[in-house]
Amino acid sequence: MARGAALAATLLLASCVRVRVARTAAQGAAAPDAVRAEVQALLDHGAAAWNAGDLGGFVSDYAPDATFVTPARVVHGRAAIRQLYERRFEPGAQRDSLHFEGLEVDVVGRDALNAIAYYVLMRGDSVTARGPTSLVMRRIGGRWYIAHDHSS
Repeated sequence: MARGAALAATLLLASCVRVRVARTAAQGAAAPDAVRAEVQALLDHGAAAWNAGDLGGFVSDYAPDATFVTPARVVHGRAAIRQLYERRFEPGAQRDSLHFEGLEVDVVGRDALNAIAYYVLMRGDSVTARGPTSLVMRRIGGRWYIAHDHSS
């Protein structure tokens, strides 16, 4: 009886512990360094599109059913996220240069991860805004997409 209770307690404790997925390519999933590089490439793509004034390119990194948390509300869907940013991409609109730093990636499943980074907006040599972003990403059709964006 005590042995069964100890086993049950061990299994319960193990189910509460978050485990980083570290599969090798031979096991059918990318290794963490490769995944981190893919996420960095996605963020670099989004920043390059932002900086070029390419709204379509910027929002293409969001899943069609993505959510975006703003201070006022939760926005649902890529089209609504696009509408959220449209004013910043109008001709003549002020849109500072974007880059990301301090990327951390936690793979939580074969096709799911959480990425944390800092977005940085700059005008010339001056930082105009900087804050954390937490991104839940899903791999769909072999490509990572932002499924949930919470940036502060």
